[in-house]
Amino acid sequence: MNFPYQAMLAETVTFKGHNGDLGEAYFARPLGPGPFAGVVIIHHMPGWDEWIKEVPRKLAYHGFLGIAPHLYFREGPGDPDDIGARVRAAGGVPDEQVIGDVAGAMEFVRALPYANGKVAVMGFCSGGRHTYLVACRLPNVDAAIDCWGGNVIVDDPALLNDKRPRAPIELTENLRCPLFGIFGNDDPNPSPDHVNRTEALLKKLGKTYEFHRYDGAGHGFFANNRPSYRAEQATDGWKKVIAFLHKHIGGQR
Repeated sequence: MNFPYQAMLAETVTFKGHNGDLGEAYFARPLGPGPFAGVVIIHHMPGWDEWIKEVPRKLAYHGFLGIAPHLYFREGPGDPDDIGARVRAAGGVPDEQVIGDVAGAMEFVRALPYANGKVAVMGFCSGGRHTYLVACRLPNVDAAIDCWGGNVIVDDPALLNDKRPRAPIELTENLRCPLFGIFGNDDPNPSPDHVNRTEALLKKLGKTYEFHRYDGAGHGFFANNRPSYRAEQATDGWKKVIAFLHKHIGGQR
């Protein structure tokens, strides 16, 4: 029996982010002529850690170009946990900076000779919120995947500030691409109520979306290095994510 040759390349690359700043990103791709679709992975608040770097490799296995920009690279080198702690203590990074960094990562992927020109964004936790924001702010996102993004809805205005001046839900009318959402029903942020309200607005505005919710799962249930990991729900969720990407941005199986 003949089996197709499979291989991938994973490495740290340099990309041009917000204001032209040069940062690092973790990039994985299938080895082959392509063309391949791209996915920009927006990391969670803990930062550019080991699990986040597994995501581009998983996507490369399924035929995509996966790039995870280091959104905290301006903090300098060091242990990702320490850097993440410093950024959290400072109230996170500005939304405009994240949007600029994601736009730069998208440009990096689209410029590759083996890219098909389509790029999705996918984010976890705070990165899920950023995904919703980016999908509403950037005109050239082909698909978006929000994995349990908290604070898409902000009920307390005191949570808004110079770094996060608007709740992403307020920008939903500008959403131009299909949106995929995946949530745990035991998650307090986003709570089931927030997910319900987000879905209601998407439906009201006639947006293309697909939401999946899981019982017995809370926040971060894809991350297999955390106590919150739920194998059954994560396995099913990943299958749905990959199917969504193949449907909306193509790629090779």
